[in-house]
Amino acid sequence: MSIIGNKAPHFAGEAAKDGEIVEISLDQYAGKWLVLFFYPLDFTFVCPTELVAFSDRAEDFKAIGAEILGVSVDSVHTHLAWMRTPRNQAGVGDLAYPLLSDINKTVCSDYDVLLDGVALRGVFLIDPDGMVQSATVNNLPVGRNVDEVLRTVQAYQYVREHGGTCPANWHQGDAGMDATLDGVKKVIG
Repeated sequence: MSIIGNKAPHFAGEAAKDGEIVEISLDQYAGKWLVLFFYPLDFTFVCPTELVAFSDRAEDFKAIGAEILGVSVDSVHTHLAWMRTPRNQAGVGDLAYPLLSDINKTVCSDYDVLLDGVALRGVFLIDPDGMVQSATVNNLPVGRNVDEVLRTVQAYQYVREHGGTCPANWHQGDAGMDATLDGVKKVIG
């Protein structure tokens, strides 16, 4: 069964945040939008580009009421070491969001992104009611577009507030589309 439209699988565990080890759970994000993203491993190649890209846009996500949480199968101690490694030495440096440790691989399994012991590049958008509204999963060699993740959150927020739908290439500030044949004609006609 697809995860889309269902309650997000619960998770709880240790995370690295602001140089400390903290407890994180899905419950802490109740009433908020959550961008839950998975990545294969710390100290690798594509992963730091994604983590830094999400961190560099964290204020944009925060401005629309969305939180970010990264997850991999590494230990919380490895997360901390990677965050303590400067970017000019291929580390990720200070991040504007926590990294959850899924060393037991249960969260990756629950979100169906576990492949050969590591996480695929999955992004799950969870709404304030705890429902999964979007899921995208990339295979290991290709990173994600953070602008597209932000646009997708904005589109789901628009639909939640105004109803209707958002057509292809919708951007914040655009009108939505009526889910009718006339709505289609107005967009593509």
